[in-house]
Amino acid sequence: MGTTDSSRPGRRPSPVRPAAPPSGLLDLLSVAAVVLDSKGRVVFWSSHAEELFGYTAAEALGRFAARLMVHEEHLDEVVRLFAEVMESGVDWAGAFPIRHKDGSTRLVEFRNMRLLDDLGDTYALGLAADQATVEQVERDVALSTRLVSQSPIGLAVLDTGLRFLTMNPALERIVGLSAAEQLGRPIPEVLAFLDTTGFEEHLLGVLDTGKPVVDRHVLCHPPADPDHEHAWSVSYYRLEDSGGRVLGIAFSVIDVTERHRAATEAARARQRLALIANASASVGTTLDLEITARELTDVVVPVLADVTSVNVLDSALTGRPTAPSGPARFRVLAVAAARPEDACHPDEQPGRGITYESDHLITRCVQTRRPVLLPHTTPSDLPRITRHPGAAARLAAAGLHSYLAVPLIARGEVLGALALKRTRHPAPFDEEDVFLAAELAARAAVCIDNARGYQTQRHAALTLQRSLLPELPSSRPGLEVAWRYQPAGAASEIGGDWFDAISLHGDKTALVVGDVMGSGINAAATMGQLRSATRAFAELDLAPAEALHHLDHLSEGIGRAITTCLYCVYDPHRGQCEISLAGHLPPALMRPGRPAQLLNLPPGVPLGVGGIPFDTTTIAFRPGDQLVLYTDGLVETRSDPIDARLNTLLDALTAARQLDLEETCDRLLAILRPPGGEDDVALLIARARS
Repeated sequence: MGTTDSSRPGRRPSPVRPAAPPSGLLDLLSVAAVVLDSKGRVVFWSSHAEELFGYTAAEALGRFAARLMVHEEHLDEVVRLFAEVMESGVDWAGAFPIRHKDGSTRLVEFRNMRLLDDLGDTYALGLAADQATVEQVERDVALSTRLVSQSPIGLAVLDTGLRFLTMNPALERIVGLSAAEQLGRPIPEVLAFLDTTGFEEHLLGVLDTGKPVVDRHVLCHPPADPDHEHAWSVSYYRLEDSGGRVLGIAFSVIDVTERHRAATEAARARQRLALIANASASVGTTLDLEITARELTDVVVPVLADVTSVNVLDSALTGRPTAPSGPARFRVLAVAAARPEDACHPDEQPGRGITYESDHLITRCVQTRRPVLLPHTTPSDLPRITRHPGAAARLAAAGLHSYLAVPLIARGEVLGALALKRTRHPAPFDEEDVFLAAELAARAAVCIDNARGYQTQRHAALTLQRSLLPELPSSRPGLEVAWRYQPAGAASEIGGDWFDAISLHGDKTALVVGDVMGSGINAAATMGQLRSATRAFAELDLAPAEALHHLDHLSEGIGRAITTCLYCVYDPHRGQCEISLAGHLPPALMRPGRPAQLLNLPPGVPLGVGGIPFDTTTIAFRPGDQLVLYTDGLVETRSDPIDARLNTLLDALTAARQLDLEETCDRLLAILRPPGGEDDVALLIARARS
């Protein structure tokens, strides 16, 4: 115990650290209680602390404890001890001289320990007493009891036979059991919903070694909520008396279910986004039907399904209309399985034609244009999944337990279906899987449709060139949009220009114009991937510079073509646009009553260069303002200086200020676009409206 030296305030004894462990009784007495936050500021100040140190709670709360109670000469030592406790979590006990408010120096016995709340925040609890307060055992025990009973952390004490001796109210709430009914019962009976074998092994290890187990995560279905999985952070500590005799075990339980669920959902969201991004980069690298289908199955297996197949309607390949009812004939383009033994039946190999009757799930999928989900399949479902008895037997042997089919729809036309099966994956397909599979199918369907179109030579090439571009709504919240796309004069060449207007959260709209340099299949494929990736990244509601950063990183893996891009996010509620350039020509801005002007923006570097950050510029964009985004095919020619062409653009815009946006688009193309232009042109005009 410490001693009091208030009769000689001028004397300052040196810090004392015990040579032997402090009294076990002192561990049980909460005399003066002080709680510090992680920075050392007082956040709790008991009435005993006021009596011991002389400061009221109003004087102490919010102040740094070391500055308040410690002499300057001992300050470094106190800071070091505090840091050790907070970093290691190991308790510190001993005697230390403190400065009383009246100026006297008193030797006080301390026990300091680190606390962790259910939000993961750390605090330091200090228990202190002098000789006079040690005699107030009953008052100290009452304070300790109150702290335990009101703690949000579940606490319990077990005897050496691992039977419950006490359980605080927080643990009753967490476990969903009454303490009165559990006291005296062993762990296996009380916590029967846990893996008590492993639980008991840890507890016995703590009893034998004295080494605590801290922050062990446990997943369970407690009686309080048996239908949902809960996560606990559990810690065990051995209890000993002052003589070292083992009394039992104290263990604490913090319910971290919400944090666990949030982390699990965040992990699933990251996985979904990664899968979409991977599909954007990996699917559609060529305009070959079979390769595109294989790229899709390679992305899906085994992340989303154990077995998958891409099935395209014969009518989509031949150009005939799809029958709204009756049997449907498919051609299998690709099949993938996580295990070779789960591979498809010979009748369902890639390249084979298969006719499914109207009662089959894949037929229903394409005819209703909606996903078909069987979370839990039964043997009676197998004939509706596959038409061949041998294939049904193969699926049963593989352990099929969940099935999902999503339609492949591109530009309003049903091309076929993506069939997904789970055999080894333990979880059944759910609505989130349906959403993800539909998103992948929608992106893949565009690639499949592109490949299908390319195979029809000149006419199909021109059709594909136009169909790659989005069908944008003419208006968005607070925004009116018009656009034009004109291919290069060589109609058989597919260019790499694109534009987009993407709906974002909070009524915002992302406006995008990009240009993959060159022409032909590779330029179009790269453009399609970048546009799909842009939409995927736009769904994350990223700032323009960050979106370009991700596109830049993605561009490094999808070819060596030089790509420029302009990414703009319009927020109607703030009346502003955030704009970033990646080596692209600056947009033109026209405000009511003023001539058009080019925005002076940091030009950035083209996508794929890598390692160079992009800048974002914010401009006001009020009702009546117009923003014009375009590709270089509108203003660049071999014979005219670029500055002169840009001036022509500005003059044409200024002259067209009274026209509607559709007329403005036509006027700009008529003035600036030469007949038989050698490059594609993408033009997007947006006008803010009230």
